[in-house]
Amino acid sequence: MNETMMHEIDAFIADNDEKIRRDIARLVAINSVEGVPAPGAPFGEGPRAALDMGLMIARELGLDTVNCVNMIGYAQIGDAEEYLATITHVDVVPAGEGWTGDPFTMREREGYLIGRGVMDDKGPSVLCLYALKFLKDHKLPLKYSIRALLGANEETRMADVEYYLKNYPAPVFCFSPDSDFPVCNGEKGIFHGRIVSRLPLGNVVKLKGGIAANVIPDKAEAWVKGERPTETDRVSVQEDDGLWHLTAKGIGGHAAMPAGTMNANGVLVNYLLEQEIVKGEEAAFFTLLKQLHDATDGSAIGVAADDGLFKPLTIVGGVLRIEDGHICQVIDSRYPTNTSGERIAAQIRERAGELATVYVDRDAEPFYISAENPAVKTCIDVYNAVTGENAKPYTMGGGTYARDFPNGVSFGPEHPERPQPDFVGPIHGADEGACWAYFKEALKIYILALVELEKLDF
Repeated sequence: MNETMMHEIDAFIADNDEKIRRDIARLVAINSVEGVPAPGAPFGEGPRAALDMGLMIARELGLDTVNCVNMIGYAQIGDAEEYLATITHVDVVPAGEGWTGDPFTMREREGYLIGRGVMDDKGPSVLCLYALKFLKDHKLPLKYSIRALLGANEETRMADVEYYLKNYPAPVFCFSPDSDFPVCNGEKGIFHGRIVSRLPLGNVVKLKGGIAANVIPDKAEAWVKGERPTETDRVSVQEDDGLWHLTAKGIGGHAAMPAGTMNANGVLVNYLLEQEIVKGEEAAFFTLLKQLHDATDGSAIGVAADDGLFKPLTIVGGVLRIEDGHICQVIDSRYPTNTSGERIAAQIRERAGELATVYVDRDAEPFYISAENPAVKTCIDVYNAVTGENAKPYTMGGGTYARDFPNGVSFGPEHPERPQPDFVGPIHGADEGACWAYFKEALKIYILALVELEKLDF
């Protein structure tokens, strides 16, 4: 790598240190969970406000911007028809509970930034804008234009990028800073579905568990009839208007990475069965849900799969609720190439029999791009040059925008292999945090990667 440029990048990051943190905080301050569509706000007012803020930050940095009907937008440098791109998102999952401070007021502690979206994906969004600012300020020659795309619907439907690719030419290559470093060149398939009971409600009158399909809940609640149940370490019991209010506690996290979590829905389901609160057909249905929750590899409910290319299938139960008088368990599965969402649904239907109806809400196939692809090699080489590592590309269960582009990968900035303090929470969890030093390192990597990608022939 060019040592002079490395020093220039270090100086640029030092000069803009406070501004970058300020701009991340401006984005974090906006609650951009998907809301009710409104005129000019196809994903609700929050995502629209965050998109507006992202584009305003870009303009303040001297970048040209385009708003694509308030679904997605981008900042751009260069005027070539073909272009490279980064793609991040400014929408977030709901804050949930368990925060030690306001989720939408970014705070700093011992070198970490904490706030909803600071890692997923508002912090990386700001890093990409500053990467373009560096290239523009240093007047580097560009064979390809470069766009920093800012999506507003990644956490739910990805309708933003669907619109973009229908109405704009795809980049010759793009990377999405929405995963772990070093480089992710393959993502599992993503299946979202629902298991809905066919029988009428019994002793369970109300259920409230989880905040989104792709979030493992740390809390689940039920209101039940019958005799007072016995409290446990994980489930508390309170009287509430003639019913027993049960609150189950778990350990939350991202649905794609269930290791180390404890699904509060599963805690609640097991409790209802162990306490014999549910009986007969209702108990049979909850036994089906228990099979879902008992093993995140799908073995207990008969959907386990492993193709040797990706890590084995994972499956979790996200939102648990009452839907039109029937119990509904939302499913999130990340699957390898030797199964599919339809097959997973069919296997659960077979297990469910007459107890439940199983619906398919989303089925996105796995994607894979060879580690020998020149652009992939460029990204990994830059990462190793900056960090001094000898890392290799990897595949994962998380889903990013990269899967929707003909030539793209996900590229940091997360470092799960690096220890972090207990007060820093995970993405999609309470006290979501990011290390500021790692962000600065990531910005350096992104700038250099774009410089090197400009040298390739696509």
